[in-house]
Amino acid sequence: MAAKNRPLSPHLQIYKPQITSVLSIMHRMTGVAMVFVLIGLSWWLIAAAVDAEYFAFVQMLAGSWFGYLVIFAATIGLCYHFSNGIRHLFWDAGRGLSLQQVERSGYAVLASTAILTVVIWALILV
Repeated sequence: MAAKNRPLSPHLQIYKPQITSVLSIMHRMTGVAMVFVLIGLSWWLIAAAVDAEYFAFVQMLAGSWFGYLVIFAATIGLCYHFSNGIRHLFWDAGRGLSLQQVERSGYAVLASTAILTVVIWALILV
């Protein structure tokens, strides 16, 4: 079969990122990341059930600067995925589907992610 000179579909490098596409990709990424967060949480709970010395080790890891960084990132991911999930529920009900509403709700998701993360960490650090 001879190769035909057909135009190829443009790939991601051609398109300018839009808030809708970026938030969609981030929703998928945070969904996958939550699997690893649950694995870490399960490890922490299993360590608590296994042995006090082993739990102290896992707790020491979680209490380190790197542990706090991971927990902070997980909090942001969880708040984002939660907020965007609520947005998707509205879409499933047929609400907020115009381009202007989609963009506004996208910025609302980002704002609610920041607010929820700050509130959660304010409660943790108090």
